[in-house]
Amino acid sequence: MGPSNLLSFAFCGILIFQVNAQISVDDCCANGQEWAGQRQDCAALQTTSDSQMCRIAQEQCCIAAQDDNYCTTGINLAKQHGECETLYTDATSCEAKNIKRCCNCCLLGKNAQQQGLSCEQNLSLGYECGLVYRACCVEGQETGPTLPVVQPPQEPATNEQDDPYLNDQCRGAAHCSQQCRVTESGATCSCFQGYKLKPDGHTCEDINECLLGSHNCRSGERCINTKGAFRCQREVSCGTGYELTDSNNCQDIDECETGTHNCAPEFACQNTQGSFRCKPLMQCGDGFIQDAQGSCIDINECMSANGPCPSGQVCINTVGSFNCQRNSITCGRGYHLNEDGPAMRDINECTSLSQPCGPGHVCINVAGTFRCECSAGYYFDSISRSCVDTNECRRYPGRLCAHKCENTPGSYHCSCTIGFKLGNDGRNCEDLNECESNPCSQECANVYGSYQCYCRRGYQLSDVDGITCEDIDECALPTGGHICSYRCHNIPGSFHCTCPTTGYTLAPNGRSCQDIDECVTGTHNCTGSETCFNVQGHFKCLLFECPENYRKSGEAVRVDRTETIRCIKSCRLNDVNCVLDPIHTVSYTVISLPTFREFNTPEEIIFLRAMSPAHATMQSDIVFDITEGNVRNSFDIIKRFESGMTVGVVRQVKPIVGPLHVVLKLAMNYVIRGVVSHRNLVNVHIYVSEYWF
Repeated sequence: MGPSNLLSFAFCGILIFQVNAQISVDDCCANGQEWAGQRQDCAALQTTSDSQMCRIAQEQCCIAAQDDNYCTTGINLAKQHGECETLYTDATSCEAKNIKRCCNCCLLGKNAQQQGLSCEQNLSLGYECGLVYRACCVEGQETGPTLPVVQPPQEPATNEQDDPYLNDQCRGAAHCSQQCRVTESGATCSCFQGYKLKPDGHTCEDINECLLGSHNCRSGERCINTKGAFRCQREVSCGTGYELTDSNNCQDIDECETGTHNCAPEFACQNTQGSFRCKPLMQCGDGFIQDAQGSCIDINECMSANGPCPSGQVCINTVGSFNCQRNSITCGRGYHLNEDGPAMRDINECTSLSQPCGPGHVCINVAGTFRCECSAGYYFDSISRSCVDTNECRRYPGRLCAHKCENTPGSYHCSCTIGFKLGNDGRNCEDLNECESNPCSQECANVYGSYQCYCRRGYQLSDVDGITCEDIDECALPTGGHICSYRCHNIPGSFHCTCPTTGYTLAPNGRSCQDIDECVTGTHNCTGSETCFNVQGHFKCLLFECPENYRKSGEAVRVDRTETIRCIKSCRLNDVNCVLDPIHTVSYTVISLPTFREFNTPEEIIFLRAMSPAHATMQSDIVFDITEGNVRNSFDIIKRFESGMTVGVVRQVKPIVGPLHVVLKLAMNYVIRGVVSHRNLVNVHIYVSEYWF
C-alpha cells in the first residue's frame, strides 16, 4: 500500500504536545510504530525511557501507525468487496470507526472513477478522506503509488483514447496540499473547510475559530481549537443532583432509580429535581398522627376545644380512641375512690406500668404523690413530679437556632419556619425558592420567606386561592361599553372590537370604527348620470336636475366631504315672469349625521354664508328660514356675523334616532325695506345613521 504513514484518522482522541529540540525522540517513535505493527493496544504501551518527551513520542507514533493500519484495512475491504456495511458491523470501537470511514471514502473515489468524473472532488470530506478518495479514484488510470499521495505518473498515456484524464489540468498536482480545482484561468489550489490557503498559494493552514470568534459556543462553554474545526467544553459543573449529558446539558439524576438514595426500608423514595424525598410506607389509622420519622402517635381527643363527650360525662383518652364516663365524686391528685365506699385511698403511682419517672429513674411513693430521683442530664420538676430533660432551647433562647429550637432528650434540634430551609451548619435558615416548584399558574416572584404570584396582562389573580390567574373580561368592565365603538368580544387575556359588517372598517387603534367612503374608493354602483354621496355606513346615488328656467353652475362644489349642486336662474328672452321671480339660485347638497349617544347641547350642522348682491343699491337685511322638512322641530336656524359676512347656522336642537332620511329646505331672503328683493333656496338631504360613530 505504499507509505501509509501519511494517513492518520485520530478519531479516538488528540494528543497535543511540544517537542523539546534537545531530546532525540526518533528511537522512541520507532518503538511506538513497532508496538502498533504487532497489533497491540497503544494504551498498554510500555515506555522505554523515563523522559516525558520520549513517552509522548511513543504514544503519538503508536496511535498514528495504528490508525494507518486501520485505514489500510478499510481501503482493501472497499477494493476487494465493494461494500463496507455488512463486512464490518462492529461500529462501536475506535478501530471499527477508522476502518469503516476509510472504506467509505474509497468507495466514493471508485464510484467517481466508474462515472468518469474528475478525481478532484468538491465535497467537504475533510483532508484525510479527500486523500483516500483521490487515491482510489486515480488507481488504474495512473501508474505509481496507490495510496492517497498525489505524485506525477511514471508512464503517461500516449493518446486521449488510452488516458481519459489526459486533459485534466489537476492531474499530478502534487503542489496542492489539499485540493485542486480547475477554473477558466487554469488549475488553482483550495483548502478543506476549517482551513485557509497560505500566501504561497499551495499550502493550507488551520483556521483558529476560537481566536477569530467565529465559533458558536454558548455562554458557560469554552472554545477549544482543533485541526480543521473546534469543540465546546462546559466550564461550570452541573451541581449536586445533576449530571452532564453527551449534548453538554445538565440532566437530573433519578436517585430512586439508580439506588443512590438513603431512604430507610420503611420509607419510599420519590425523585425531585436535583434531589429526592423519603415518604413513609406505613399509614396510621384513625386516632393517630404520623410524625416526620414515620411513627404513629396517639391523638388525645380529650384535649380538643369542643370536647367529644356530652355534658355530664368526662372524657378519658385511650390508645387510638377515647371513652366517655359519667361524672362521679372527684378525688384529689394522687388519690382514688375506695371500692367499698366513698373513702379516698392513696394511689401508688410507682406500681403503674407507665413508669412515671421514666426508665433508669427511682420512683418513691408518698401520700398523694410520688418522688423521683433523676439521673444525670435530667432535673426533677416539682410541679409535674417527674424527671424532665434539660431544655436547652429555653435555657439559651435565641442563641442556638436562627428560627425554631426543638428540644430532644439530652440535646436539641433546629428547624425553620415555612418559606425557609435549614442551612448546612444545622442552625441558620436560608430562603427557600418556592418558584422552582411552579406553584403559580403563570408568573412567580420569590420573596424572602415566601413567594408572590402575579399574572400577565389581561389576567387577574384569583381571590380564592391567590395562585390561579383568571381572564379579565374587559367587555364586562364598567368601562367596557366605551372600549369599542361598536361591539366588544372578549378573548383569553385580551379582547377585540368589531364594526358593522358593511360600510365600516376598524381603525388602526383597533377600537374605533371608520366610515368607508365608497364614493372615493369607487366601490359604489352609481350610474354616470347619478352623483355618489357618501353617508355614514353607506352611500347614496342621487340625480339632481335643475328646475325649469334654471341651469347648473359649472362643476359641482365639494364642501366638507360632500358635493353641492348649484342651479342659477337662466330666463328665456322676454320671459317677464321668470325675470320677476325672486328666486335666484336653487342648491342641492347631502350631509350625514350620527345618532348622537349623548345629546346635551345643540349641534351646528350647516353653515350658509350670504354674499351681498352685486346690483344692490342700498343696504339689505338677510333673513334665514326653514321652509320644509323640519321633522318634530328637530332643527332651527340662527344668524351670526363672521369676518364681515352674514352666516346662517342650522342646528340640531333635539336628539334624532336613525336610520332616518329628511329633506330640509332652507331659504336665504334678501329683504330691502320689508320687501324680499331676491331669494336663494338650499335643499339639504340629511341621512341620520343608526350608529353613534
